[in-house]
Amino acid sequence: MVDEGSLIPLLQKAQKLDGYISAEKVGNIAEYLKMTESQVYGVASFYSQFRFIPPGEHSISVCLGTACHVNGGETLLDTIGRDLDVKPGESTSDEKFDLNRVACLGCCALAPVVKIDDDIHSKVNVMKLKEILSNYE
Repeated sequence: MVDEGSLIPLLQKAQKLDGYISAEKVGNIAEYLKMTESQVYGVASFYSQFRFIPPGEHSISVCLGTACHVNGGETLLDTIGRDLDVKPGESTSDEKFDLNRVACLGCCALAPVVKIDDDIHSKVNVMKLKEILSNYE
């Protein structure tokens, strides 16, 4: 039996190659490690770093840390979800965007914060959000 300690590094490598962990990769990893697919999914789904759907062309992360939450982060997340017809952890049907909720982006003085790809947008409100998103379409 292959060392089960190899599971996390193999999951990380699979995700790095494809941007996500496909069902096929889960099967391959399970077979290689002589584990069940359920065991692989169980470990991978425990960690928020792993995703099971293809990422969008642009990745949107909405901060929901305390400062962002009290300044409207949840409203921003809901607005993006409604406007783009996507739920957190998913990608839009055209794979243009994926939406993620994050615990903290470390920009508390700039709250609320939305990160798109590597761009941090600060003091975002619903009106500003629509303008920001239009720059990525």
